[in-house]
Amino acid sequence: MPARLAPDIASPAGLQALFAGIAGEPAIGLAVSGGADSLALLLLVQRWAADRPNPPRLHVYSVDHGLRPEASGEVAMVLDLARSLDLAATGLAWTGEKPQSGVQEAARIARYRLMGAAMAADGVGLLLTAHHRNDQAETVLMRMAHGSGIEGLRGMAPIAEVEGIRVHRPLLDIDPEALRAVVVAAGLIPADDPSNVDTHYERVRWRQAMPGLAELGLDAATIATFAERMAEADAAIAQMADGCFSEIVRLDGFGAARIELTPLVGLSPAISTRLLGRVLNIVGGRQKPRALGQVERLRQTIAEAGLPKATTVLGCVIRIKDGAVIVAREPGRVLPPDSILPPHGELVWDERFRIINGSDEAGLTASVADYLPRHRLEEFLGFKVTAPAEAIRTAPIVRDAAGGVLALGGWSFDERIKVQLLID
Repeated sequence: MPARLAPDIASPAGLQALFAGIAGEPAIGLAVSGGADSLALLLLVQRWAADRPNPPRLHVYSVDHGLRPEASGEVAMVLDLARSLDLAATGLAWTGEKPQSGVQEAARIARYRLMGAAMAADGVGLLLTAHHRNDQAETVLMRMAHGSGIEGLRGMAPIAEVEGIRVHRPLLDIDPEALRAVVVAAGLIPADDPSNVDTHYERVRWRQAMPGLAELGLDAATIATFAERMAEADAAIAQMADGCFSEIVRLDGFGAARIELTPLVGLSPAISTRLLGRVLNIVGGRQKPRALGQVERLRQTIAEAGLPKATTVLGCVIRIKDGAVIVAREPGRVLPPDSILPPHGELVWDERFRIINGSDEAGLTASVADYLPRHRLEEFLGFKVTAPAEAIRTAPIVRDAAGGVLALGGWSFDERIKVQLLID
């Protein structure tokens, strides 16, 4: 398919098209570092909002990571610019000791967590970032080099959840030179982060390789088109895998899964790998959604040789029994500590169960069931328990202040408590 035409960001109609997906948002946060791309985002969103009859409330967030002495001045520049445009703005700082390795990833996590906390306090539900076409191309190339599957090769999604924040990337189709032109035309001088040319970082090495690839016909626009095609293929595989999931996978109240073996190995590798990955994600507490190689190897072993003994992958214990692949949570992995369930509150336990207290009662605690004899379980539940021992040990149990059991796994014995197994 031909590359999708990018909106003309110099025209009001182009801006309306660029930000059409967020027109109904009541409040929008902007992640602005002071570089050319994020300054352009700030200017474009402000112009778009100024041209709307009922614009959303805009709030600019800028983070000083404490890694360069110039950063505090760059944050101050962003705040001054935002306020000159009558926009609310907040400066944030990543304090404390910094890691010796993996600094960029740690900074990314810290940045989103700081902005997420500030957004929650400000009542802002969506964050815009300035990732553009070249960022998308670099991401796809990096993932390709790391052996990513189709799910990764679709690149960054326009809308995603990052560190618990709902994020929108409206500029993924925009050439960064067009963004720089917006900043220059406004008479602004963007900040220049030297890490953007530091070849110590893999992304920078790919960035520097891009001109040579473009000479061979593999430019950012071509890679972006490839990412769109991968996204379409990924959606098709996901649709087929979801249909098969409902037919051959059964999840029990302890969060364990049973996958019928014969139908599983009869599926194409792409579909069975996706289905198996989804099961591992649900049962294992959503640990590493992109660890494709491990899932592929597990699928291949199951299809070609079976599993002579239990194996562990991504926080799960997997075994074959009675014509099915049985998947349970791995007890050896870190499980949640005891958690207070507040009155009329809820918590997501181990990324697997949502537990809701629908009452005024305090003193309710959710903890790991650990070792419960099957005969006691059967007294609670009223039926024979055949779940794997690992699943029983890693299920949540809810007790009141007197130690009474109100819920176990996905079963509630008290109308005040509701428990849902998270499958999406």
